[in-house]
Amino acid sequence: MSANYILRRLFWAIPTLIGVAILVFVLVRVVPGDPIAMMLPPGATAEDVGRLRALYGLDAPIPKQFVAWMGDVLRGNFGTSISLREGVVRLVMSRLPATLELVIVAVAVACAFAALAAVGAVYFRGRWPELVVDGLSGLVLAIPDFLWGLLFVLVLGVLLPVLPISGRIDPTLDFNPATGFYLAEALLRLRWDAFADLMKHILLPALALALPLAAALTRVLKGSLIDAMNQDYVTLVRVKGYSRARILWRVALRNALIPTVTLTGVQFSFLIGGTVLIEYIFSYPGIGNLAIAAVNQRDLPLIQGLVLTFAVLFILTNLLVDMAYSILNPRVRQS
Repeated sequence: MSANYILRRLFWAIPTLIGVAILVFVLVRVVPGDPIAMMLPPGATAEDVGRLRALYGLDAPIPKQFVAWMGDVLRGNFGTSISLREGVVRLVMSRLPATLELVIVAVAVACAFAALAAVGAVYFRGRWPELVVDGLSGLVLAIPDFLWGLLFVLVLGVLLPVLPISGRIDPTLDFNPATGFYLAEALLRLRWDAFADLMKHILLPALALALPLAAALTRVLKGSLIDAMNQDYVTLVRVKGYSRARILWRVALRNALIPTVTLTGVQFSFLIGGTVLIEYIFSYPGIGNLAIAAVNQRDLPLIQGLVLTFAVLFILTNLLVDMAYSILNPRVRQS
């Protein structure tokens, strides 16, 4: 994949982001409710309302508001949150690392489950382990992630309290990270106590996100492995004396990963948006929880900033998927 291709993709991302900005700007203003009125006490006067509307620029015509907002966005200023009275960029960047770590752990768990299940099903093709994998993947896929979250809270948090069901880290733990990426920093600083505690807190929400994804990946990877096992190059290595397990793990799996990587990348983008309910259920301090608070308070600047953040993450994720696809598929790289 050439640098020119990457630059072209980034260039065409600009009109996409502008379209998203226009859409969210219009939608949040046609929804009933006045965010300024929600900030003021019941006895506030019309002058108080007008003063706050002028402070946040909501007294100007909508086209003028949009032009002013886009000018600020291009300068890296997404405005000030109406409900939290903090800069939107500061709020989003303080929560984004938590969500990214949650999604990365969920995708890693899903990929591990899917690889083991798909390879096992193909290795025991036509026997009872394949039927078990197919049945479980269908069952898991039928249950949405938020229901898995509720089940985990009930069973593993209330009935059998073996794991924490809220927060990101034990507040009594002596760990003061310099960045928002707690897991990565705990590893780099060799703080195994902090890393273990962070994993305890992130495990249940990550599992809730990972299970439906693992089921979908298992089905795709299994089908790709079956196709790969019927190719000529597999027949060649089989003649060379490779065992069935070695063929699956070291030969067929690499080629079967191509469609799986594409699906994983697309689902990664959706998982970032899908963390909203999971973070709310587990009181996890990410941008999903922040999004719910912004919608409840009708915090227009914060909603706009969060939607643009989701759009940027979606575009970057698709670009990374294309790069991974070209690495796995030499024909794409040569073209």
